[in-house]
Amino acid sequence: MKVVVYAICKNEKPFAERWVKSMAEADEIVVLDTGSEDGTVQKLRELGVKVAEEQIIPWRFDKARNKSLELVPEDADICVCTDLDEVFEPGWRAGLEQSWKTDKGTSRARYRYTWSFTPKGGEGVVFWIEKAHSRHDYQWVHPVHEVLNWIGQGQPGKTVTAEGVQLNHFPDSSKSRDQYLPLLELSVEEEPMDDRNMHYLGREYMYKQRWDDCIRTLKKHLSMPSAQWEDERAASMRYIAKSYLMKGERKQARDWYLKAIVQAPYLREPYMDLANALYEEKQWEGVLYFTDCALQIVNRPKTYICEAASWGSLPHDLKAIAFYHTGRLAQALEEEEHALAIEPDNERFQRNIKIMKEKIKEQ
Repeated sequence: MKVVVYAICKNEKPFAERWVKSMAEADEIVVLDTGSEDGTVQKLRELGVKVAEEQIIPWRFDKARNKSLELVPEDADICVCTDLDEVFEPGWRAGLEQSWKTDKGTSRARYRYTWSFTPKGGEGVVFWIEKAHSRHDYQWVHPVHEVLNWIGQGQPGKTVTAEGVQLNHFPDSSKSRDQYLPLLELSVEEEPMDDRNMHYLGREYMYKQRWDDCIRTLKKHLSMPSAQWEDERAASMRYIAKSYLMKGERKQARDWYLKAIVQAPYLREPYMDLANALYEEKQWEGVLYFTDCALQIVNRPKTYICEAASWGSLPHDLKAIAFYHTGRLAQALEEEEHALAIEPDNERFQRNIKIMKEKIKEQ
């Protein structure tokens, strides 16, 4: 099978060599450079990458992705879209090829994606993406948060899961997100009935601390007939709750967190958001109840809705603090030791355990 990696880039010379090395299992690597001024183009060409140059004005990610896809040879069997701040773990090609060969009629594959890492190097946000696809009958849509769209005749081919394929993301923290908001507003203007875009726009307003815009937009998202994915609906409710919390309207916030729990009771995140809010109010029994609810969920979802904190040390840490403040020192110690096992270098956990042990001895 012929496997080709394609990408867009701008001013990413520091990542070029690492990226090319991780993509080297492909038969060919092609890149559309959209205006680099730091020597990225020259570096990529030195590394054997086919590079075309074109500025996209006005900028939109879908147009750039489609232009880069045009660089992929027509006889490619598998196209893999990545970015230069991403790295495949070795063996990815064999994993994709096996998926294509095992399931006839495959036109797309999903694989595991670590979007962020913790400061200590552990995995942060992890979900599954679907950016490996057949050469024809797909195009990218939406100015930002772009996705692949089937444009062929009839039903799309099968989407399979490529077990063992792992892509890691190491984002450039110096790059600004300022373009995201206007592009999301454009996305909603172009397709006002697209619930996914509406959700992302509301979330972006939250990131920008535009609390009223966030609330208004996400309530609109929840009212849309097409907004049926429970995980995303629960996320909208959580973001509404956070916005109310930041506005000082704690009762409204608590009500929306409870709505999120009812919407998706199988997710840890709504329980942990409410536990955090109750922690700020020193409502210790509430903290115990909702952290316990979260910890009873043991299967981590494979979507981007899944957030690192809820699956790390936080549930045990909050539970330990709540036990401590209600005088249950043995349970507090047990929970803080669980937290430390997950995050062994955490000095606060270590200090807390020492204090708890000393107090238990004094009893």
